[in-house]
Amino acid sequence: MSDTPLAVLDLVPVSSGSSASQALRNSIDLARQTERFGYRRYWFAEHHLNPGVAGTSPAVVLALTAAATSSIRLDSGAVQLGHRTALSTVEEFGLLDALHPGRFDLGLGRSGGGPPTATRAPALLGGTAVVDGRTPNGLRIPARFDPAPLLRSPRFALHRKLLQQPHAESQDYAEQVADILALIAGSYAVDGVEAHAVPGEGADLQVWILGSSGGTSAETAGANGLRFAANYHVSPATVVEAAEGYRAAFTPSAVLDRPYVSVSADVVVAEDEGTARELATGYGLWVRSIRSGEGAIPFPAPEQARAHVWSDQDRALVQDRVETQFTGTARQVADQLETLRDATGADEIVVTTITHDHADRVASYRLLAEEWAHRA
Repeated sequence: MSDTPLAVLDLVPVSSGSSASQALRNSIDLARQTERFGYRRYWFAEHHLNPGVAGTSPAVVLALTAAATSSIRLDSGAVQLGHRTALSTVEEFGLLDALHPGRFDLGLGRSGGGPPTATRAPALLGGTAVVDGRTPNGLRIPARFDPAPLLRSPRFALHRKLLQQPHAESQDYAEQVADILALIAGSYAVDGVEAHAVPGEGADLQVWILGSSGGTSAETAGANGLRFAANYHVSPATVVEAAEGYRAAFTPSAVLDRPYVSVSADVVVAEDEGTARELATGYGLWVRSIRSGEGAIPFPAPEQARAHVWSDQDRALVQDRVETQFTGTARQVADQLETLRDATGADEIVVTTITHDHADRVASYRLLAEEWAHRA
């Protein structure tokens, strides 16, 4: 069945020759449009020190978008807890909920300087088999990308230095999530001293955990009975592991009596396959800029991307992402999204689309929504 809800993930991308101001206006317009198209949620990511990505503060962009929309749920995808406290996070989203009650989802992520943790190996999960790089229903599962060189880069060290106070240490992620839940519930206390976040306590927020593997994020979401978002668009090699790790750890809660998973995918949709591929031309070069440690460049126009001279090292750096981007007509992309959904057991699908021109981006979301609605 294709009655699975669709959602949007927006990085507030800056196109080459444009500006952060225009990118923000484009994102607010896209939220209005996708609300009209029938998308259930609109996620804003958090990224820093990237010239081509203006989404540095989900809460700020969510506040602006809430004032411009009326019904679509608005989500942080995700707040980076590595450089935040539980209290600041709850108070920030409590402010949003106070003015627009019941519209926000608080998506929590580990990125941004948190302490490293081991990830669970897929073989330990005992779920969907992957043979020759594909699941039984044909979903492409590429070789794993090794992020170690990126994490050792000078730019990443600068990223951590600028986001954290001197000599500060990030709180253990599972403990921090527990503190956030306690502050929202009004049950936080240390040595008999209570803390009450106002606004924030009692806020009508759906709390999500975002993750790319079957490790700490998946286990924390499952252990707390929270919703979980697995990132095929970030780490396609580990999406099955992430979904299965979450389900293996799931314990029913007052929020959920069964696991609930969303899965994200990069897509570009156009009226014909050739046009879609042309619109997606800049994607590989944009991914290369991120994975090389340079920081996301403004999204290039197709002719700019074609001018890049690719080395074998460049191609290897982006191969897993390029080969798992769903590009084509609405029917072709919807077929691939159904394959992704069925391979992971996803309850929702989150779509992220970047094109150089805003009108093409809006059209991609419109065409997909129309096709998806016909399959319900």
